[in-house]
Amino acid sequence: MISRFQAAVGRRAIALSLICLTFFGWQAPARALGGPQVPIGEPAPEFTLPTNSGDGDVSLSDYRGQWVVLYFYPKDFTPGCTLEAQRFQRDLPEYIERSTQVLGVSADDVDVHAEFCDSEGLRFPLLADTDGAVSKAYGSWMSPMSLRHTYLIDPDGIMRERFLGVRPVIHSQEVLARLDELQA
Repeated sequence: MISRFQAAVGRRAIALSLICLTFFGWQAPARALGGPQVPIGEPAPEFTLPTNSGDGDVSLSDYRGQWVVLYFYPKDFTPGCTLEAQRFQRDLPEYIERSTQVLGVSADDVDVHAEFCDSEGLRFPLLADTDGAVSKAYGSWMSPMSLRHTYLIDPDGIMRERFLGVRPVIHSQEVLARLDELQA
């Protein structure tokens, strides 16, 4: 039986981890969080989610024949998430050269995603996983938000790489480097 003090300390540690994950992009604790990960070399979980673009829903199968960077993040308009999105946008021409689609996923709704894209000049889709079902399928959920995880999916829909310890400031360049290795 744990004491009230131990329970309070445990709750505070979880709260601090969430704050760090959300606002600072710190991912050290996230490596042990979330659910089971899809094995490398196995099919990535299929999904269909609404997007901010107003073009209806987006499915993973829509991108067969090209690589997909599927990145999960906690919340629009927070410092770490904004930095990560800005870096993907900055490097978007390099992804396009590599026939790769960038897709961002969080529990924010499509209206918040649209505001975020307008605010930051993002030109790639953000998908609304408001109930966390897709985040859970990828092992990237800690209620009430997605964890900062990224997955590289090949043109056949196969999981080729995962990034669980994401540092927003350098992450897009790490993904590009790994994508170059996988495409070689």
